[in-house]
Amino acid sequence: MSEANMKNIHPITDSIISRSEREIRLGQHGKVLWFTGLSGSGKSTLAIALERQLFDQGYNVVVLDGDNIRTGINNNLTFTPEDRVENIRRIAEVAKLFLANGIICIVSFISPTREMRQSAEQIIGHEDFIEVFIDTPLEICEARDVKGLYKKARAGEIPDFTGIHAPYEAPLKPEIHILTGSMSVEASLIQLYQQAIKRVQW
Repeated sequence: MSEANMKNIHPITDSIISRSEREIRLGQHGKVLWFTGLSGSGKSTLAIALERQLFDQGYNVVVLDGDNIRTGINNNLTFTPEDRVENIRRIAEVAKLFLANGIICIVSFISPTREMRQSAEQIIGHEDFIEVFIDTPLEICEARDVKGLYKKARAGEIPDFTGIHAPYEAPLKPEIHILTGSMSVEASLIQLYQQAIKRVQW
């Protein structure tokens, strides 16, 4: 294919509906709420609950987590350090596409290192990336162990498991900090909603 023809396959930027137009239509500011925390901290529970609360109030919102990412676009990735980095990169790129359309995107992944989260922030953009630390002590996460992952990790069945064999680097200055170890799900959601709504409402 000639260079001229290659240029023709790219969309004309001026014809694309802008993010600002979409946000006006939706009556919201698109943002990426990036939930990080240990397995069992309550990330998915709170992400889904926040999605429901925002949706019921008329907001256009979507959740990205392991259930819809690891089984789809990232189903060819393992849990090696290299694949974990690629996993986060792809998630950030997908979130950026939702953001470009004015959607509120809630991302729920351990994303254990600060470098991973900084990389995601660079892709998404500092102004639109909201780091949400779901802060629960390891002993509480392990006591919950709703998926039996910690038990398997302790038995050596899951190598490089975050919090057991691999480190988790807590955010230094998260924009939203939810201490779920000392609060109920309901209380955590109230605090989370109060912080999130200020950033997405028109």
